[in-house]
Amino acid sequence: MTTAADRDRILARLLGPGRPEVTCEECFDLLDSYVEVELAGGHPDAAVPGLRAHLHGCPACHEDYESLLAFVGGRRPPPQTQA
Repeated sequence: MTTAADRDRILARLLGPGRPEVTCEECFDLLDSYVEVELAGGHPDAAVPGLRAHLHGCPACHEDYESLLAFVGGRRPPPQTQA
């Protein structure tokens, strides 16, 4: 059964962010800068416009972001689920 939250998340992914976003390739190139600014207490969305919108809609890039953030921030990434 699909909950209202599930439906909203699915619609958001289908409709996109409604604002400019980077591509997966651009995300890969810019992700380290974005995380550095974030960890330094800066404003990563101002430094790398469009990247957060992409992370919200792309599970693969979001996983890379979480892993990089955990690695350089000294936190462990969440455990991987078995498919």
